[in-house]
Formats: sequence, C-alpha cells, structure tokens
Amino acid sequence: MCGIVGYIGKKPAAPYLLDGLKKLEYRGYDSAGIALLQGQTLIVRKEKGRVEQLEKARSAAGTAGIGHTRWATHGKPSKENAHPHVSGKFALVHNGIIENDYELRARLIKWGETFSSQTDSELIVKLLAREYCGDFLIAVKNVVKQLRGAFALAILCADFPQTIVCVRQGSPLIVGKGKDYLALASDIPAIAGEGVSAFVLKDGEFALLRETDVFFYDAQLRKIEKEQTEYDLQTDSPDLCGFRHFMRKEMQEIPQAVKDSLLQIAQAEQSACLRELLRRTERVQIVGCGTAYHSGLAAKAAIEGLARIPTEVCIASEYRYRNPIINANTLVIAVSQSGETADTLAAAQLAKEHGAYVAAVTNVPYSTLTECADLLLPTRAGREIGVAATKSYNAQLAVLYALALLFAEERQKDVLAQKRALQAMPQMCLSALPVCEEVRGWSSYFLNARSVYFIGRAEDYAAAAEGSLKLKELSYLPGEGYPAGELKHGTLALIDETTPVIAILTRKDLAEKTLNAVHEVFSRGARVFLITAFPEYRNREEVFASVLIPACERYFSPMLSVIPLQALAYYTALARGNDPDKPRNLAKSVTVE
Repeated sequence: MCGIVGYIGKKPAAPYLLDGLKKLEYRGYDSAGIALLQGQTLIVRKEKGRVEQLEKARSAAGTAGIGHTRWATHGKPSKENAHPHVSGKFALVHNGIIENDYELRARLIKWGETFSSQTDSELIVKLLAREYCGDFLIAVKNVVKQLRGAFALAILCADFPQTIVCVRQGSPLIVGKGKDYLALASDIPAIAGEGVSAFVLKDGEFALLRETDVFFYDAQLRKIEKEQTEYDLQTDSPDLCGFRHFMRKEMQEIPQAVKDSLLQIAQAEQSACLRELLRRTERVQIVGCGTAYHSGLAAKAAIEGLARIPTEVCIASEYRYRNPIINANTLVIAVSQSGETADTLAAAQLAKEHGAYVAAVTNVPYSTLTECADLLLPTRAGREIGVAATKSYNAQLAVLYALALLFAEERQKDVLAQKRALQAMPQMCLSALPVCEEVRGWSSYFLNARSVYFIGRAEDYAAAAEGSLKLKELSYLPGEGYPAGELKHGTLALIDETTPVIAILTRKDLAEKTLNAVHEVFSRGARVFLITAFPEYRNREEVFASVLIPACERYFSPMLSVIPLQALAYYTALARGNDPDKPRNLAKSVTVE
C-alpha cells in the first residue's frame, strides 16, 4: 500500500525523492519521510500528512537517499510511525506487512530493545542493526530470512555511502538506471524518464545499487541477470490538463480507455492458445476486490447470457477460504487494476495450484499478477491517479465483454450484432459524458443523507453496486447497491425521508419491475433519482430528478450507467469538502491482506 522511492546520483537526492513520492501518493498519504546519507551520517526528515509537508527538506544535502509515503497498517498515522525508521547505522523504508511482528517484537524486547513507533517496520531495522557485522548485503539477507509476510524494503547503511540495498517479497519494487543515476520505486511512474531502463524485481530477489551500477541477486545472493522492462513514458507521465482533480480528468478519458482496451483484446483474438482455451473452458470463475469484483458481476451476465457458460463471481479475499471447486477446464479470471492486489494474487495462485488456467485482466503488464497468470488480457486505461477507480472499471468491462463474445463465437452463437454494439461503445461513452454536469445538481440533496441506496435489476444491479462503492469511497456516506426486488425483504425498513435512492433502468423488459421498487421507496418518503435510457420514465410522479443516457445493447449498459454514478460520487465529495483524489483511509494499490 505504501510508496517507496530511492536515488543515488551526482545531484541532490532530496528533490528527486520528494517528486517521486508525490507520484506515489495514490499508494498512501498518511505520512511521509526521507532519509539522506551525508557522508557517513544519516539525516532523516518525516512528517504526518502528505508529501507537501516535507517541502522544507528539499534543500537538504546528500546525493543518496530513500523516501516513503505511508498508508497505515501497524500504528496510527503519526510522525513517530512515519518512515524511514532508523537504528544504529541503518535507515529503512518498508511497504507491506510483517505477519510475525508479535513474535519478533517480543524477542527484541527480551533482548533489551525499546521501540519509538507502533510499526512492524521498526523491528526490521532493529534486527538489521543486531545482525550487522560489516557486510551490508549479508545482514539484509539474514534479517529477511526471519520475516514472514509481504514486504519491499529499501535500506541505507552509514558505512556504505552511495549504496542502497533493496529486496522484494510479495510487494512490488522496481529499479531504474538512468544516464548518471540509479533509482528505485514501488511503481514505474516514480522513476520513469527519457533513457531510464527499468528492472522489475521478483519475489525473493535483492538489488544492490552502488554509485553508477546495479547488481541483482537471488534469494541465496547468487548474482543474476535481469531483462529490462518496457514501459510507455507518455502513458506514465500524467498531468491534470486543466482539470481540478485527476478523477474528473480520468472520467473524461473513459472513451479512449475503452477504445484502446478493445484494440488490445482484438490483437489477442488471433492467439491459437486463447482460442483453444475458450473451446475447452466449461466453467468460469472471476475473482476480484472492490471495483474489480463489480466488473466481474457485469461480466457474468454477458458470459452466461451470450455464451451460456456457467460463471461465478468471487470476492478474492474470501476465495481461498471456501475450498473452491476447480478443475482443469475451469478458467479463473483474476481482475486487478494494479496487478498487485494481495487477495487477488492469493486467489490466482490457489487456482493454479488446483489446476485451473488463470487469465489476468490488469492495467499493469509488468505486475506480479501478470507473472503469475497463464494468459494476460491487458486493459489499456493508462495510468489512473485517482484512488477511486473510474476509467479502469470501464476498461475492465471492455475486455471482459470482448472475452464473452469470443466465448460465444467459439460455441457457434450468432453475436454479430453484439460485436458491432461493443465496437460502438467508445463513442457511446463519449455521448454519455455530458450527463456528468447534469448530475452535479443532485449533490446538495445528499449532503445530510443518513444513508443512500442504489437499486437496479440484472445488469443494472452490477452498476448499482459500483455506484454505491464510489459514493462511499468519496463522500463517506453509508449505503448499499441492491437488486431492486430485494428491498422489500428487509432493507425497505431503512427507507425514509432522509434516504435518497438512485434507481438505474436500462432494460425495457424490466422497466415495470424496477419501477415497482421505485414506487415502494417513494411511498416511504424517499427522493428518487433516476438514471435511464428511456425518456418516457423521466416524468413519472415518483421521480424527483433524472438523467438520460444512451440506450445500448443490454449486456453492455453498465459501461454507460456508471458514468453518472461516478460523477455523483465526485460532486458529492466536493460538496462535502472531501478530496476526491485521495479519500481517507484508502490507497490505490492494496498490497496487504
């Protein structure tokens, strides 16, 4: 969840570290800090809050350093719990979680150690100080052998100027080599630049960055060679482009994300391996968390409806605890924007152990999920800075819908009309974007809501679930996405005059059924806000306000109906004084379980 950056070069390290951390704030922004080596002296600056709180440290001397922006796991957000942590001659930054923290902490306390923070990270640096006998790399290896959990570490030692040691186990870490400097980070955008070579560490691998060269080692510290990772410099260098927030900019980029993702999956269609996989698949399981799970709900309707293949959608964090039924003819589709979501990775690994074929739907081609999967189905959303997913959700839908059509074709289904409809979706998304400004006026009715409910049937329920998540993430208003017919089985007891209800209606054949639920909540005093593809339903007595989106192929409607839902969450967040790009307690990449 946290962001790590490091630098060794001829120029001052502090500006590079601070700029890199700002690019990684989507990974956490509870606190931040940097450590610099000035000769053989460690200088540490850290603060609670965002990276901008460290601006005074920009002028600090030192040409080697490490930095960290935190998302709290062990210990509350505070200056004391901020990284880097220091003990003896070592300074350390850590992304991940140490599962045997209690055991190691008890051992260190027994040896007489005291702690100044509540973090699991501090115990690592204290172990380092105890293990150190003059060999930096050996000391790190010996400590790593004692750790259980997921971690990426970057470490300075006062005895080794212009040197950083780093290691990865379950949390991403990338090393960059520029013309006259070395760098490391949790994600490529923090180190991307003209002429910079990037190398992705695998689990158990170490890197030694020293002066102008980098050396890679396996878990036994045997030297290894690593291939350079290709990346798109333009895609990974975002700018607000005049927008107030990245979220609003990224919503505007939905049509392009859908178009690019469809082009990418069209190239994959030529793969004989993919076609063979489609032919032998008897069951599909889709695993994901949050927004990725909701994209799976929408995909299930399309795969079952168009290809008639039984499809199950599973919350990744629960998947491996329920003894899933898997065989060699099961296709498990793991969906993760970052490709580093710990729960989704664990689910994918379990599926492989049980003999399933695993396909990864991810926006990051160099991610851990990509490495784990048998097949990559990449989305092409470009880098998404806003913590709440917007364009990446639509890109996931584009890829999953295209896969549903491929399944149908392999089963001799006539889906020519649906193929044409999917190719038209980028333009339809563009046509839906203007409704964002119409939804802006709704936000004032949500400011003092006790709770908010989103209802829909079939595909509209999948969109309702995602709309509810967006509003919770950004506005901090409690609520839920519900199948419209389920309200009367308990939840209707929560509806009163303080409860806005958003109804989604994109299927004509289900209109009267959905409107029954609308009438039920209206009768209990709720204000009903309608998102529909049919103008004739906008002026009903029960509808307080409405927006009209384009009508499209039924299976693909969540790609359009989600746009006003994203806008509602965005504008409600602004009306409540929240930062829509950085909602409290959340981070973009969830690399811990």
